Parts: sequence; C-alpha cells; structure tokens
Amino acid sequence: MTVDTIRIVLVDDHAVVRAGLKAVLATAPDIQVVGEGSNGREAVALAERFKPEVVITDLSMPDLDGVGVIKEIIAKNIPSRVLVLTMHTEEEYLVPLLEAGAAGYLVKSVADRELIAAVRSVAHGETYVQPAAARILARELTKKDAAEPTRQRYEQLTPRERDVLRLIAQGYSAPEIGAQLGISPKTVDTYKQRIEEKLGLAHRSDYVQFAFKLGLLGKS
Repeated sequence: MTVDTIRIVLVDDHAVVRAGLKAVLATAPDIQVVGEGSNGREAVALAERFKPEVVITDLSMPDLDGVGVIKEIIAKNIPSRVLVLTMHTEEEYLVPLLEAGAAGYLVKSVADRELIAAVRSVAHGETYVQPAAARILARELTKKDAAEPTRQRYEQLTPRERDVLRLIAQGYSAPEIGAQLGISPKTVDTYKQRIEEKLGLAHRSDYVQFAFKLGLLGKS
C-alpha cells in the first residue's frame, strides 16, 4: 500500500450488494477496502478503528441510518469523509444528507459506472453529486436563500408564539388554539398581538403566506 492509496470502509446491510461494490472498487489500483460492515453502528466503529479516507455507507440500514452515521463520525472528529449510496432518487433525501455533512451521494443503479470516480472525488476533498442531483441541490438552495429573511424573522418568535402562528395559518380560531395548547383564548390573543408586532402581520392571509414560505403548513 502506498501513501496514495485511498482506504475504504464499506457498509451495507446486504452482503450481495457489498460484494458487488467491493468487486467494482477492486478494479481501481489506488483503492483498498480495509473494513466491511452491515449496519450503521459498525460503520462508525470501523471508521473509528481504521480512520479511512472514505466511508461508503448505505442510506437505509439497521441500528443507525446513513444520516446518523455521518453525524456520529463528525461528532467523534473522525477524519473520514462519507459517501452515501442509496436506492432513492427523490430530492427530499439529497439536501438533508449534504446538510448533515455527507461528502457525496450516489444512486446504487449507477454505482458500477460512477463509484470509483465518486470515491476519488470525495477522497480529494470534493463533494460528489450526480448531474441531476446537482440541479436539484441548486434549486433547493435557491429556495432556501429566498426564504432566509423570512426565517430570520420567524426565529425572533418564542416557541409558543411559533405554535400560535402555525395554528392561525392553518385556520384554527382562538378557542380552538387555546384548547390545543392548553391556554385561554385571551392568552392566544395576547400571543397573536405579540406576533403581529414582531412580524408586521395583519390578516390571516399574511399568516398563511408567511407560514407557507417556511413549509410550516404541513406540520402538526
């Protein structure tokens, strides 16, 4: 093994999948699999033991999922970078993974063609995403940037004021909100007044628009 060898810990709960990925990696002379695991806890333990350049982990696993693996590796200050493999192509998986600290994201269906390039990119400090995923990420980050001023205003509210704002936006009356939160309708009105003073909201439609920008309307 030379100093240029990229050491890999490979984790997937299916032995057949691991064998296939290992076979792909074995075709690259600069990559060596130094450890294998079948769940998230093993991924963290192996990363702590070997301190590989890259941990390749499945997203959905027993005991600890891919996001949990990323967070624990970061929390333990393990220098390994994490490349996540998944069956999912949906955009809701991508941004949370990268926000958690993943160094890359690869759909398993293209792993036979892109895995080696992804590992090399991640090992050299780059973030690896497929072209379609990069477009999704750019769109989501644009949306987040647009909502940032609204989010900063929202963070001025206390937790109880946030509850009241969300429930007003969802169409509940003061007595209904009071019943849900265990407070009187008069107290609800007091919170409502504070919200309007802080955020400059005047009508329920203002509440709805504000909550919509932050994705609060689907929350219970």
